Amino acid sequence: MEDRHVGTKDTQRAAPRGLPDAALRFIGFLSFFDRYGTAPMLLMLSAGTELSFAQAVELIAAYALLYAVGQPFWGLVSDKFGRLTVLRCSLVGAALGSIASVLFTAYLPLLLARSFTGLMFGAMYPTLLTLLGDTRKGIERARGLSDLQIYSSLGTTLATLAAGLLAAYLDWRVVFILPALGAVAALVSLRGVLEPARAHATMKLGAAVRPSNLLLYAIVFVEGALLMGLLTYIVPALQQSGVGVGLSGLLGCGFALGVILGARLMRRLVARFSRTWLIGIGGAVLFLSFVPSAFIPSPASFTFTGFFLGAANAIMHSSMQGWATDIAPEARATTVSLFVFSLFFGASTMTYLTADLAAAAGYAQIFGYGLWLGIALAIIATLAHARWRAANPA
Repeated sequence: MEDRHVGTKDTQRAAPRGLPDAALRFIGFLSFFDRYGTAPMLLMLSAGTELSFAQAVELIAAYALLYAVGQPFWGLVSDKFGRLTVLRCSLVGAALGSIASVLFTAYLPLLLARSFTGLMFGAMYPTLLTLLGDTRKGIERARGLSDLQIYSSLGTTLATLAAGLLAAYLDWRVVFILPALGAVAALVSLRGVLEPARAHATMKLGAAVRPSNLLLYAIVFVEGALLMGLLTYIVPALQQSGVGVGLSGLLGCGFALGVILGARLMRRLVARFSRTWLIGIGGAVLFLSFVPSAFIPSPASFTFTGFFLGAANAIMHSSMQGWATDIAPEARATTVSLFVFSLFFGASTMTYLTADLAAAAGYAQIFGYGLWLGIALAIIATLAHARWRAANPA
């Protein structure tokens, strides 16, 4: 029977071989707090450093690019040397990169510091997904993925809500130093945790680059461009339309609210629909989310888009994650890392391509691109999964 996504009840009894669920959730929270902490303070970061607004946007794009580019490396290392080895190394690197990020105000040093930090934080979320794939099956795996997604969305929420305020009323450096402290706390929480047993402890790149896998990576590249690349612009779009820093951060939290309510809706949807249908439903939510921001841009439209991007994340992307953990079990870490690489490389590519439009406040045009690409994505992803499932019945 095909894996189903279910609710978010406590999963403590299914903790993966000594890894505390609290640590797993906190690291997911931390990685997304850092990933989305820069966008809400773009204006303050530009004003408080030697960066132009476009250069501040490029910091986000460079972070996302290194976050993505490191994925194949982390996946291969994880398959060879272990998940917890990668997790601990990435936490140490993230702490060092975050500390370096507060020491500079010039463009090039900040670009290098944020790029390195993105490389380190990029190892965390796919490693957590791989741990769930290694140690849980069926409903328990779906519950773990749901929990992880909710806590990562809470990280996004807190970053969206607090980063702008912290930068405005304290200092932009606070937003970068908090993840360093969190990484140290996460390392402490992993003391004494043992590496879970794995059936496959070798590098198997070939299994991760089969034609079906490559198609999945291409699909999630576009999904990342829309779901995460364009999410970056919700708060700046609100601020450019005249909404204050505090209120724009609050409205930007609609994304996380969409994730949480979308996850609750999934409890009903999974009883009626297969993963293929869920991908199609989530894809429809994704492209429809861009309609008001593309045609009638306003604070209400941007808030609508952020909320339904969150709902699409809960419905479509969680279904795509389940597909990624199933498609090549013998090379799960490499496959999941390439999946996440494609996701964030798509986000980074979209951010780079639209940076000039964003600097000119051309958000309606940006979200218009999202609408038309989203329609194509929903159709192709649904048909591709249906074909894969027919060839690989559970």
